[in-house]
Amino acid sequence: MATDPVTSATATARPPVAAPPPPTVMNADAPQIDAADRKVAVHVQDFALYYGAFRAITDVTMDFHHQEITAIIGPSGCGKSTLLRSINRMNDLINGVHAEGDIMINGQSVYGPNTDTVELRKRVGMVFQRPNPFPMSIFDNVVYGPRLHGERDKRKLAEIAERSLRSAALWDEVKDILKQSGLSLSGGQQQRLCIARSIAVQPDVILMDEPASALDPISTLKVEDLMRELKAHYTIIIVTHNMQQAARISDMTAFMLGNTNAKDRSGRLIEYTRTSQLFTQPKDKRTEEYITGRFG
Repeated sequence: MATDPVTSATATARPPVAAPPPPTVMNADAPQIDAADRKVAVHVQDFALYYGAFRAITDVTMDFHHQEITAIIGPSGCGKSTLLRSINRMNDLINGVHAEGDIMINGQSVYGPNTDTVELRKRVGMVFQRPNPFPMSIFDNVVYGPRLHGERDKRKLAEIAERSLRSAALWDEVKDILKQSGLSLSGGQQQRLCIARSIAVQPDVILMDEPASALDPISTLKVEDLMRELKAHYTIIIVTHNMQQAARISDMTAFMLGNTNAKDRSGRLIEYTRTSQLFTQPKDKRTEEYITGRFG
């Protein structure tokens, strides 16, 4: 039986799949600090980091500003988390790691020979992908850092715990159960407890590595609301695969991408600008292709 060429063509030809629209920027109309008044909190200069012979990231130069949230986006393996962990030298815990270039926090070198990494990690807090409360009470979780740095006054520790839990929007939920294990809290509460623990030592910078990826949507929104409140006092840098999240909460967005050269797949900074511009008028074609879902 002969095949009708018109019917056959109609059956096999499919309309091209339209790329999804870029994420909607929720804070595009938010007041922005004048460029002259923006204070650089973290300066990254010609930075590269190696795991043994493998170069994970290279040629990164950028500034993170005080009282702003910066989101770092990009496909898996592009070096987002490596860059984040370089700021407080968490990568040093891996054998064979070495860095080139420098990172400065409020004008002081992170990789200088006299850098005290314990003091550095007091100034640069870290919130991980999955909540990681210590196996101790809610109260002891929050004051762990201050105790580690020598605070022993019970009244001051109580003040620190309340202030930090209030700042993390958790005080009203746990004030009557402070002796209860932090592990008994819900996932969203545990993540806010980890944020309270991070800010208890009053850091300059808070790093967040996919802080809401393991949370339900309601808990995610609570963490995002908390981040907006905290940026009034801190520099916040977040790594996220969720571009809608980046568009909702960040002031600045950086897009990273691994090199396509088979001999050098190190991550590089492709574009870094205001979130409202990156998601609506990206300058680099690779950025546009990523945020519209054409790859990654």
